[in-house]
Amino acid sequence: MDKAFALLRQYQELEFAAVEVRLYLDTHPFDQRAQCDFKRYTYQMMMLRPHLERHFGPLQQGFSYENPARWIDEPWPWELNY
Repeated sequence: MDKAFALLRQYQELEFAAVEVRLYLDTHPFDQRAQCDFKRYTYQMMMLRPHLERHFGPLQQGFSYENPARWIDEPWPWELNY
């Protein structure tokens, strides 16, 4: 399970970076490096997602590789101990 938590941490870091770059792109839409960074972060998140959902269930409402009813399983995200 430690590997799953390490992947979750990696996903959270990528998600944070993607959000920050997306906010930057709101004011700098023609910055090619930022656009490439955003695409790289979101691609890496997309690749990690199926592995995480096998361990933790759906990461968000909507499309999921896992059974969408799994969201009711414990532990809740805020109950996880890192």
